[in-house]
Amino acid sequence: MGIFFNKRTQTFHLFNDNISYIMTVLPGGQMGQLYFGKKIHHREDFSYLLETAPRPMASYLFENDRTFSLEHIRQEYGVYGSTDYRSPAVDILQENGARICDFQYVDHMITPGKPKLAGLPATYTEEDSEADTLILILRDPVTGIRLQLLYTIFSGENAIARSAAFYNDGDKTVHLQKAMSLCMDLPDYNYDLMHFSGAWSRERHTKIRSLEMGIQSVGSMRGHSSHEHNPFVILKRKTADEFQGEAIGFSLVYSGNFLAQVEVDTHETTRVLLGIHPDWFDWKLEPESSFQTPEAVMFYTDQGLNHLSQTCHRLYQKRLARGYWRDKVRPILINNWEATYFNFTEDKLVEIASRAKECGVELFVLDDGWFGARRNDRAGLGDWTPALSLLPGGIKGIADKIEALGMKFGLWFEPEMVNMDSDLYRAHPDWILSTPNRSASHGRYQHVLDFSRPEVVDCIYQMMKRILSEAKISYIKWDMNRSITECYSAALPADRQGEVFHRYILGVYDLYERLTSQFPEILFESCASGGARFDPGMLYYAPQAWTSDDTDAVERLKIQYGSSYCYPLSSMGSHVSVCPNHQLNRTTPLYTRANVAYFGTFGYELDLNKLTEEEQEEVKEQIKFMKQYRELFQFGTFYRLSSPFENNVTAWMVVSEDKREAIVGWYRILNVVNEAFHRIPLKGLDPELCYHSLADGNSYYGDELMYAGLITSDSSAGETTPETEHSCDFDSRLYILKA
Repeated sequence: MGIFFNKRTQTFHLFNDNISYIMTVLPGGQMGQLYFGKKIHHREDFSYLLETAPRPMASYLFENDRTFSLEHIRQEYGVYGSTDYRSPAVDILQENGARICDFQYVDHMITPGKPKLAGLPATYTEEDSEADTLILILRDPVTGIRLQLLYTIFSGENAIARSAAFYNDGDKTVHLQKAMSLCMDLPDYNYDLMHFSGAWSRERHTKIRSLEMGIQSVGSMRGHSSHEHNPFVILKRKTADEFQGEAIGFSLVYSGNFLAQVEVDTHETTRVLLGIHPDWFDWKLEPESSFQTPEAVMFYTDQGLNHLSQTCHRLYQKRLARGYWRDKVRPILINNWEATYFNFTEDKLVEIASRAKECGVELFVLDDGWFGARRNDRAGLGDWTPALSLLPGGIKGIADKIEALGMKFGLWFEPEMVNMDSDLYRAHPDWILSTPNRSASHGRYQHVLDFSRPEVVDCIYQMMKRILSEAKISYIKWDMNRSITECYSAALPADRQGEVFHRYILGVYDLYERLTSQFPEILFESCASGGARFDPGMLYYAPQAWTSDDTDAVERLKIQYGSSYCYPLSSMGSHVSVCPNHQLNRTTPLYTRANVAYFGTFGYELDLNKLTEEEQEEVKEQIKFMKQYRELFQFGTFYRLSSPFENNVTAWMVVSEDKREAIVGWYRILNVVNEAFHRIPLKGLDPELCYHSLADGNSYYGDELMYAGLITSDSSAGETTPETEHSCDFDSRLYILKA
């Protein structure tokens, strides 16, 4: 690994054992992009990669030169208007109304390790030897704005982390109206764009479309990363699939409004922009002030999409997630929400927890409805004091009772929201985001607290801190159940209202940082009506997230499959819920619900007392099985084998680091009749090892299972008889393989 700078050719080469990233100082002083991809030999001069030519209708930077046009040169951080007509990475409104900037190379620094980004989540290193960082220093000679572009290349991963920071060294105030974290120009457009889109209860479905000339984008203007689109996209070669081919992933470590945009110009160059959505963004940059963009991470592979995902998983699991729980298996929990909703008493909760303890559950989570006047979703949010009519001993009392059962206790909060019917709102009606002289929209009868105001964040922190200090609480479910409307802060002047969306997210991050630092051994799980803020920014503070409010096993196949392109299994909250399912009214076998939920953190979302004795015995076996294999499920290497978006059968598998254990999940949505014989080629095994299959008692070499395939044919392949073990709709099986 290294970062080389050739002073004579003004060229930078970042590389490790697998990838190279090459850029150069252009004749005009701007930074030009030369290459990103599989590692190539280092040489002193890469100038041959910079191609220029006179073109009709181009504009040129130098008076007597008809070759140097930024419109036709790949750049590191494009600026609109100075011969480049493509979408820019930056837009700065100056006092005289001008927007033209020209950021020219001044200097650079190369440092071991990786610097922190103040107030923002980001990947990190524990040893300086894990990464090297290049900081390019550019300056606009007219405004005096200094731009620092940060590039960190990791020693063991095909990944480069990038961000940009702006410093106003001039004497005039400017307005930063667009500041992308990443601008990447690629030399062709022979790619498919993969993005991960959906809505509540069907998040992160895979979508694939060919690049064409023009602009394609996904993003969010909802104040959070959203159910609708995820801040992660992939450009893959058209011949690439899960197991071979070239692809580049672009991931934004941010939880607010974002834009992921791909522009193909008519000369077949592709520009990728990723960062804070520029709509409604306007940051007042006064002299001697600065602005840091969120971090974006680029992932490269020439070995297929599974390889790309595994790189994401390792980096985000070990160098984005932090703290006490980062490397620990997660406790098996039961949550009372779908069991009781708001209709519970302390005795009822203890009854649910007692039966769960008998079955082997380790953590009981009390969800919404424990505080203030919260008997439905119209009141109480913001009043974080226990309702003593329900919990006579308060949170300490119920937590002590759960602990006495031999279980840990967890608690639900929604700290960013308030009901108008609450003491907090009555005391501080100006603390919600709302526009003067306009009606204040609600979502789920609640309003968004103005977390751009430090005093609001501090008030919520003090209430939460008191609860967490007084009771034995081991887990927090942090919910957020509505998007932002009427985004206006009563605490900011007119010329700073464009900062509110971003300041809000900074306030959320600040509250997370204070609480996780104060209570480092509490396991935090982020949630936003399920998956509306399932993003890398949240993973920095909470090592797992509630993947979706949809707990139906069949729908979860798509949700968890799509999520796995970027996010590790240890980050996916996945539960077994009651049937008929509360979201779809679908009935699926109890074993299928568990077989899906194993590939995540695992838990239950029901009242076990309402199951039959036979079902309770099945639950006990599920819990025993998960305890035996959760290290493998949550920290093994994950492979997607068959997509639910393309097939009636979904399959995936997880392999231990030493390749001596593997578990294959096989799921068939609808049953079939007189079906063909089927087998699935496995991945990631050691071809020389002989694996014992617990499914049929036989042994197979790794090369057999990977090249001949695992036979999955069952009674649907042929004629069924009364003696045949019948298959069914929503069927599933696990294949456990041990060397």
